[in-house]
Amino acid sequence: MTTIETADGQKTKSVKFVELDDVTIRFAGDSGDGMQLTGTQFTSTTAQVGNDLSTFPDYPSEIRAPSGTLYGVSGFQVHFSSKDIHTPGDRFDTLVAMNPAALKVNLKLLHEGGNIIVNTDAFDAKNLKLAKYDTSPLEDDSLSGYKVFPVPITTLTTTALEGLGLTVKEMTRSKNFFALGLLYWMYNRPMEPTLEWIKEKFGKNDLVVQANSRALKAGYNFGNITETFTVRFNVRAAELPAGTYRNVTGNEATALGMVAAAVKAKLPGFLGSYPITPASEILQELSKMKRFNVRTFQAEDEIAGICTAIGAAYGGSLAFTTTSGPGMALKTEAIGLALMVELPLVIIDVQRGGPSTGLPTKTEQSDLLQAALGRNGEAPVPVIAACSPAGCFYQAFEAARIALKYMTPVILLTDGYIANGSEPWMLPKAEDLPDISVPFAPDAESYQPYTRDDHLSRPWAVPCMAGFEHRIGGLEKQHITGNVSHDPENHQFMVEMRAKKVAGIADDIPDQTVFGPDEGDLAIVGWGGTYGAIRAASERLQAENKSVAHIHIRYLNPFPKNLGEMLRRYKKILIPELNLGQLAFILRAHYRIDPLTYAKVQGLPFTPGDIEDKANETLKMM
Repeated sequence: MTTIETADGQKTKSVKFVELDDVTIRFAGDSGDGMQLTGTQFTSTTAQVGNDLSTFPDYPSEIRAPSGTLYGVSGFQVHFSSKDIHTPGDRFDTLVAMNPAALKVNLKLLHEGGNIIVNTDAFDAKNLKLAKYDTSPLEDDSLSGYKVFPVPITTLTTTALEGLGLTVKEMTRSKNFFALGLLYWMYNRPMEPTLEWIKEKFGKNDLVVQANSRALKAGYNFGNITETFTVRFNVRAAELPAGTYRNVTGNEATALGMVAAAVKAKLPGFLGSYPITPASEILQELSKMKRFNVRTFQAEDEIAGICTAIGAAYGGSLAFTTTSGPGMALKTEAIGLALMVELPLVIIDVQRGGPSTGLPTKTEQSDLLQAALGRNGEAPVPVIAACSPAGCFYQAFEAARIALKYMTPVILLTDGYIANGSEPWMLPKAEDLPDISVPFAPDAESYQPYTRDDHLSRPWAVPCMAGFEHRIGGLEKQHITGNVSHDPENHQFMVEMRAKKVAGIADDIPDQTVFGPDEGDLAIVGWGGTYGAIRAASERLQAENKSVAHIHIRYLNPFPKNLGEMLRRYKKILIPELNLGQLAFILRAHYRIDPLTYAKVQGLPFTPGDIEDKANETLKMM
């Protein structure tokens, strides 16, 4: 037991410190309760402390869902550890529930015996009815299996802010900072990073700075003073490789990867895009980076976004366009145009729940078939996928490398889960990134727009290069000359040539790797954002000496050359996907294998427990 002090230096009670290897916390409340901000600040502070971490923001599809309703609950989950981790966690250890709906929606994912911190002020008759509670769970025995900490967070916040001249409504807006301060005390996190952030964020309004700072300190001091909390938890810093780290979301990493690619290509960068959830942050992040000779253009619609990017590529820029599933559908014809004129272009699809508007703030992996096959005519396009927030940087860079080297549009698939989630990222050194520059067409005298190099790529000639004038547009081109051609044999030749070029990229990508035994009973095969859950489940299964391997595919068209032979070395193949089996469909067609599909289409990612249970079920059938 240790005697501790309040933030004001006053002696108070003795508490017990408990060392933990890892912790998962879920902040949950209404959209207006500031749970995303609270979780983000807890994450930022935890990153500075040195823990490995992974986050999962989860918010309603409506901009402002009705307060107190079950479908209006906004949550933020953070998993932090002294060890290497891969996911935001299975079940959480502590739930902060700002109202009854937040409690009801999230209770099923709380560990038995886990901590529940509830804002008792919100458990009135109206909110209980909106959450479909017949009786208050704080007054019956429904929470007897958990450690419940009833805290009148709203009342304590308004009391702490008395004398500042704020209205009650204005004071209650700071209750998320009270909750954050309490959690900082409970998990031994420093307040100073958030106090500095408050000054920077709200510096133009001193009253808001005072209110949020005072609420944060009040929450921390409440943990000290009240006899309700007698245990604090500590998670030591993780032993990560030496280097400079920052916490990064997938969308931030994607934007940084785009900048790095433009710099290493020695080209101006250009993003032509239309805002769409959950891809909009890429446009917002990139718009801050003009100093790197990267320009952003917010178009009036999805078609204009990609067409401006094609124009930029024609003009000699490294061009990108960003979107989500509905936008991909609108960009389809223009992707075919980029393929026909053979210009380098990266299309980034941050997948979300569909079809149509679907679940715009929720995650899904349902655009794979659209990316691989969804165009008119024979229009093969390279497709790669990122599998983690930090991985988005490297895959954005790789997509640009392939696009430039092979003079082709490339599709990069991420998803809402990894785009909005975050993790620590060791910053790469610029000198360690490869030079991906390609020369423009060198010789005007011998120039023909559709001659081919060893990779079947045509030369890149841009406007204002005298002697390099050539036809551009969506009509079929004649081999070598690039003139418009309606000749049947030429069309077949060009279609096969473009397909052969894309297929040849298989010679230029890494062999597929495997985590675990290179043959055995079961291979769990995944792609994209399922990586963390599959890897964590595989580690658990392998620790039990089960013959289970994890194969995660980053190159989806073309596949790595050794993939087929690798898959055939396992008795069973299990493919968990956030769709109804799109990768399984393609692998069946490509390799004539019969994988088992594990489909989840709920707008939520897999947890390691989901994968582990399904793998054990599969092993029992063998």
